[in-house]
Amino acid sequence: MKIEESTSNIVGEFDNFDDWMDKYNYLIELGKSLPLIEDRFKVESNLIEGCQSRVWLHAEFDGNLIHFTADSDAVITKGIANLLIRAYSDHTPQEILDSSTEFLNEIGLTQHLSPTRSNGLLSMIKQIKMYALAFKAKQAMG
Repeated sequence: MKIEESTSNIVGEFDNFDDWMDKYNYLIELGKSLPLIEDRFKVESNLIEGCQSRVWLHAEFDGNLIHFTADSDAVITKGIANLLIRAYSDHTPQEILDSSTEFLNEIGLTQHLSPTRSNGLLSMIKQIKMYALAFKAKQAMG
């Protein structure tokens, strides 16, 4: 499934809710279902800087696709991480670099987060793109 299809599915899920509180509750549910990162990857080097809560993001590259796992000590942040992993995990570095984050605006996430959570969201996206850039360079080197 392409990133655009994944993000379109996410937008569709959020369209089922009329008000932001329902969307917020759905985000909490998504946080509870986040496939957790292995404890051995909950290390300082995997912590996302700029997040109000502690967020770990781990990436593995099989030479073609990047697989992301994450965890957080805050349930809302876990829900946000779940959305990002659903959108970007198991794609090539180039697909990730070429992708848009517009779906986050479409579901209303960027307008309804506190400034500190918005910073954390941007930091998570930045880290995902940095992993993609690093793995693309590794791929180019053979």
